Order: sequence, then structure tokens, then C-alpha cells
Amino acid sequence: MIKEQYFPQEIEKKWQKDWDEKGINKTAQKSDKPKYYALSMFPYPSGRLHMGHVRNYTITDVIARYHKMKGFNVLHPMGWDSFGLPAENAAMKSNQHPEKWTLQNIDYMREQLKTLGLFYDWDREVATCKEDYYKWTQWLFLEFYKSGLAYKKEAAVNWCEKCATVLANEQVIDGKCWRCDEPVTKKNLSQWFLKITDYAEVLLQDIEKLEGWPERVKLMQKNWIGKSEGAILEFQVAEDPSISIPVYTTRPDTAFGITYLVVAPEYKGIDALITDEQRKTVEEYQHLARHASEIERLSTERPKTGVPLGKHVINPFTGDVIPLWTADYALADYGTGAVMAVPAHDSRDFAFAKMFNLPIKKVIQDPQNPDAELIEAYTEPGVMINSAQFDGMKSTDAKAKITEFAKEKSCGHKEVQYRLRDWLISRQRYWGAPIPIVYCDACGVQPVAQDQLPVRLPEDVDFTVEGKSPILTSKTFLETTCPICGGVAKRETDTMDTFMCSSWYYLRYADPHNTELPFDKEKANYWLPVDQYVGGIEHAILHLLYSRFFTKALKDRGLLDFDEPFKNLLTQGMVLKDGSKMSKSKGNTVDPDEIFKHYGADTARLFILSDSPPDRDLDWSDSGVEGCYKFLNRVWRLFYIVQNNITENEITPSSELSKDTDALLRETHMSIKKITQNISGEFQFNTVISRLREFVNSIYEYVNNKKDYTEDDKAVLSFACKSLIKLLSPIVPHLAEELYSSFGGVGSIHEQAWPEFDESLAISQSITIVLQVNGKIKDKIEVSPDIKNDELEKIALSNEKIKELTEGKTVVKVIVVPKRLVNIVIK
Repeated sequence: MIKEQYFPQEIEKKWQKDWDEKGINKTAQKSDKPKYYALSMFPYPSGRLHMGHVRNYTITDVIARYHKMKGFNVLHPMGWDSFGLPAENAAMKSNQHPEKWTLQNIDYMREQLKTLGLFYDWDREVATCKEDYYKWTQWLFLEFYKSGLAYKKEAAVNWCEKCATVLANEQVIDGKCWRCDEPVTKKNLSQWFLKITDYAEVLLQDIEKLEGWPERVKLMQKNWIGKSEGAILEFQVAEDPSISIPVYTTRPDTAFGITYLVVAPEYKGIDALITDEQRKTVEEYQHLARHASEIERLSTERPKTGVPLGKHVINPFTGDVIPLWTADYALADYGTGAVMAVPAHDSRDFAFAKMFNLPIKKVIQDPQNPDAELIEAYTEPGVMINSAQFDGMKSTDAKAKITEFAKEKSCGHKEVQYRLRDWLISRQRYWGAPIPIVYCDACGVQPVAQDQLPVRLPEDVDFTVEGKSPILTSKTFLETTCPICGGVAKRETDTMDTFMCSSWYYLRYADPHNTELPFDKEKANYWLPVDQYVGGIEHAILHLLYSRFFTKALKDRGLLDFDEPFKNLLTQGMVLKDGSKMSKSKGNTVDPDEIFKHYGADTARLFILSDSPPDRDLDWSDSGVEGCYKFLNRVWRLFYIVQNNITENEITPSSELSKDTDALLRETHMSIKKITQNISGEFQFNTVISRLREFVNSIYEYVNNKKDYTEDDKAVLSFACKSLIKLLSPIVPHLAEELYSSFGGVGSIHEQAWPEFDESLAISQSITIVLQVNGKIKDKIEVSPDIKNDELEKIALSNEKIKELTEGKTVVKVIVVPKRLVNIVIK
């Protein structure tokens, strides 16, 4: 029996305990059912859930629960992206080990997730900071190393002074550190990289395979990979012809207009290009350039800066001797680190030439205005001029011709390049997976033997140290034994970028307790790729691109049979408050615990899905939460009212139903059909909830108008109510489980089949048509859904109210909108 009052906190704790004890959420490794893998991007354990987490995880939870009821063997796991700088910073502030801080946060957040009623198989939980996980991150690094994809080199890297660590290009946002928002500078360091550029072309081409991904995300990845076709042109140094400077350009058609050459301040061979007279000036400029962010250096709005190196190069196309400069708008890791300057046809070069009074030579003419004076760079296609034998040619055709000419003269060749750079994975921090490499004076760089993994983080470290990794303070970590000669060796003290850990975690869920391998190939091939991945748009480049790279590389190593990790991707919108993103600094956060305490988890789940499609931002509304709580109370009261008329009897084909009972039966089938379509297509949960509200209203209307029930009436009412419970169950699982149990349900509602609809009954026996006169509503009528337009027009004109309003008037025309309205225009 159902009590009169709805107490969500009471029933939610009851059913969470029951599900846990009975293992309702356990995933079968083998099943005759088709598999379905639903996954939310796992969180960083910062301490408490925020409403963005609640939305992400509820969306995926509804998808997982729905597919389980549709007959799938569902994998829906959860874990923790638990290495990273925040834990280390917290350890410094509180003088406690980052592991303790992290694990405490995990324990608290796990309980919050359980309180939310999420359908997780907790037996598959992973935490990237635990040895049984990062052992396999190290193992995978060694796989990359063995295949030549992991290497170490000295390079100008992005350096965050505050975090005292290196950042990958993808982790520098608008010139600032993605973690602490401090300006990023350049610094030369010897670092470990992964050769993601070896996969640039396949990563680009296979974007076309990602049919279930948002176009926006696919475009972001295409732009980040940034394929361009051009040429490498070689420029000999006039003062020393043994030195040649290669330049990559997408505009070989402008080669005859080069009037100076620029190299980046960090250019590897810059020392040989500087005269003694200019050396001090150049060194001072290099110092200034190191403190400018990449965004600043590339800005078209910023005044151009630079200094001459003193030496010159020869333009191989004209024989002209042109000056060499260094300027910070040239970047060492883009192209070759050198830029051929064509001021007449490049906006940055034009501004630089004007600033420093350098020559401007026009080599492409605007065909519409050939005599126009150059007041700015002309960057559009045109006709070649001042370009020797190429004069008169279309500039678009001249690109290929001049590249061929360069090849014939041995001063250039065709080249395809990518904006994508190799992935820098070294971090000078403690709280990450140690890189499993040792350095031996006799044997050089050596990988740690696989049977010696994991390389554990040292305990004897000083977390209060500033400006260097705490690992360097350990007295036990650094010295080790060479795996080749057995002599004294030193360990690598850098740890791995945390994105190394998150680039394969979805594979570990398939086989989380494997002690021999990171995952069993057969199990991974069964579960993967992920059928539905859910997470924020902010991961479009970093995590998603790295995960695609990992999957392809591991397939090439024979560890997987598939080459894309995520079949479908949903990027959920943010949760806003008062139109702004929730943040502690703005004081506009909402604590999920407070919502659970006052309204229950089901209300939180219902609201977070109800007001907008999942891929759009949701504006938090206290009144909206209150409205959702009232709706669940209304559902509860409905079942309290009808419980004495609920029966196990089924509707028979011979049943002769009254008009209102037949209407309820049809409304039930229509609701099942529409909700199924909305939940299985683009996950339009807000539309699902809107339809559920309509369905509840329809049942209330039936019950309020019904005085006496026949057995057929009870059978239809029971079918409607039991269908409603099932339709509610993925969204408000605790309430649905309580109602299902109260009406004698066997087992769990979440193990029952999703309700089926009868197509012949999923249409109304009648539809409502609005009658208008001159566009104003005057009446409504019920008609057959199959009525023809001419019949509908006759019925409308014979309606008593319409006859009164049109008497003595001239009917100018009758507008029929099928299945919606009839508008009679009179004068």
C-alpha cells in the first residue's frame, strides 16, 4: 500500500541500499543480449560534486537505464581522474600527502553519486592515482617507446612559472595556463613527447567516421590538426652559403615578392645568423620575446617588434640579397621556425615592413583594379606580375608551377604540414604517473623492465618546496640500477601529463581487475567502442583527440581490433545561474547536497533534465526545482488515489471500452510511442518530461471524471499507471521503484522490459480542431483524425457558434489547416 505522503529521502535511501545489496547494477561480462556501453567523462575528485556533474551523470544514467530496459547488456561504469596539480597544491597548503587528500575526496564524491541514484557497477571503479592503474599507464608508455612513438628532445616549451611545470600546446588557453590562469612563457627543456603527428593524417581522415559526433566538435578537431599544402623553400645565407634556411609556405606564388626573411627568437640555428655587432641587441630581444604569450605574438592588433640579425639571405627566385630579421610573430615550433616575408601580400609582413621601412614588392595584381595603390596587403587571388616567366598567370595556378620550378632549381619541394604538434607529456610535478625510464652512463636511456612496474611515487618528499618538483627532494627515488648492465643509474624525475591517464581509462573499465595486462583484448573488443559518450565541449581537442590517438596506436600494436574509441558523443551544456556559469568566485553555486536534503535526488534528476535539451545550457531556477518536486508529489498522490482500482487483469481484444476508457488507452500508447522516440533518438529529455506531465494530466482527468469502474476500466487504468511507472523509471528511479514495489512488482523495475506501444492504438480516436473567425478562436470541436478537408470545412460552417457569427456576413474564404484549425474569413 502507498502512504499518503511522499518522503523522497526515506524511499531513496531504502532503494539505494536494496540495489547495492542485491547487485542490481552489476554488469554481466558475457550475455546473449546485445551490448551497450554508456559512459560519462570521469571527474577530477575536487571534493564535491557540482551541478555540472549532476547534469552530465544524470543524462548518461537515463541513457543506460533505458537501454537496460530495452534488452541490452549495459556497461555503465565510473572512476576518478585523480592525478593532477590541484591535489599537490592542496598538499602544500595543508601539509598532507596528496594521496590522502585525493582519496578522501573520492570517498565523499562516491557517496554523493550513490545518493543521486546512479546506475553504476562500482565493482569496475578505477582511480588513475592508484598503483593498479598507473602501473598500466606506465606499461602503455613503454609500448609507445618500443614502437618509436615516445621520445625525448630539447625544445622550447610552454612554461607556467606559478605551477613550475611544462604545459602542452593544448593546455595553453589564450596565452594562459589552463589550470591557474597565469601567463605562460617559453623555456628550453629536455622533455618527453609522444609522436601524435605520425597519426595526423589518419586522425584527420577518420573524423568522417564519427557520424555520431557533433559537427562542432569535428570541426574543432579538423582545425586543430590543421592540414595545409604548400612548399619548403631553401634560402642560402649570403655571408655563408654553407648555411641554408628552410621556410614552409602555403604561398609559393608570392616567392618573387620576398623582401626580407624572419626567424623566430628561439630558432635553433639563430646563433650562426647573428653578426657580432648585433648580438647584444638580439639577445635582449630574445629575453623580451620569451615573456610574450603565443596569443600575443600572433595577434594582428599588437604592434610588430623585431631586430635585424645583421646577416642576409639570397632569394633563389630573383637573386636579390635580402636582410635577415628576428621577430616574435615567427614561432619556433610552427613550420620551420622561419618566415619568408612578402609585405605586399601578407598583412603581418605588411605591418612589419611599414614599421621598419622595409621594401614592399607587388607580385600579384587585383584583376578588378590593377593600378590600385597598396594601402594594405592584397591577399586575394589575382594575376601574377613582376614574377619573370610566371607573369600573366593566375596566382592559384602559379602555386604549383613555382613549386615545380623550385624543385628543378634544387631550392624547394612540395610539402604537406599540420598545425598539430607532438604531444608533450613531461611534467615537473609529483602527483602523476612516474615516467618509467632510467639513465645509465654506460648504457644510456633505458626503459624500466615491465616486471619492475609500477615505478612507485616516493614517500620521502618535501611538498613545501617551490620552483621544482617535490620528487627532487626524495633521497630514495633517484638512484636505481640499470636494467642492462646492473650498474648505477638515475631515474627520470618527470611525471606524465594526466591526460595520459585519461586517454585509455575507458578500456580499463572493460577489464578492471586484470593483473597481467591493462585489459584483455577479447573483453575490450566486446565492449568497445563506447556506444554513447557524454561530456563537456571543453574536452573537444585535448581529451578526445588524445583518446583517438591512443586507440589507433594501440590497434597498430595489436592490442585492439577497432580504431575509434567513441561511436557517439553528446556534449552537454553548462548549468548556469542568473545567466552566468556557476563558480565559487561569483557566489552563484548550488550545492547538490542541499537539493538532495530538501527535495530528494529524484527531484534534482528531474529538474536537471527538464528545462532544455541536453546539449544546450540550462539556467538554474529555484522555482523550477520546486515545480519538479510538486510534480513528483502529484504523481505520488495519483497512485495513492488509484491504488484500490489497480488490477492484474489485462485488456482483451474483445473488450468493449467506453469512450473515455478508450481515450485513456490510446493516450497511453501515444505516450509510450512519443517518449520512446524522444529518449532513443537525440535524447530530448526535456520533451520526454513534458510528455510525462501531459500523460499524468490525462490519467488525473480520467480518474476525476470516473465514478464507477468496470473490470475493463480497471484493466486500462492499471495498464496506464504501470506504463507510467516504467516511463518514469530511468529519470526518477527511486520513486518508480517504490511505486512498482507497492503494486506487487517482482524484482526491480529496472530489470523490467520497456513498455511497447501498439501502432494502431497510438493514434487518437478523435482530434481537437480550433474554429476561428478572422483569426480569433471561437470554438473547438472533436473530429476523426482521418477527416478530409472539405468535410471539415462543412462541419465548421454548420457549427452553431460559427453560424451565429457569420449570419448576414460574406464569407470571403475558408482556410483549413489539417488536424489543427479552420479559419473563416468574413466581412
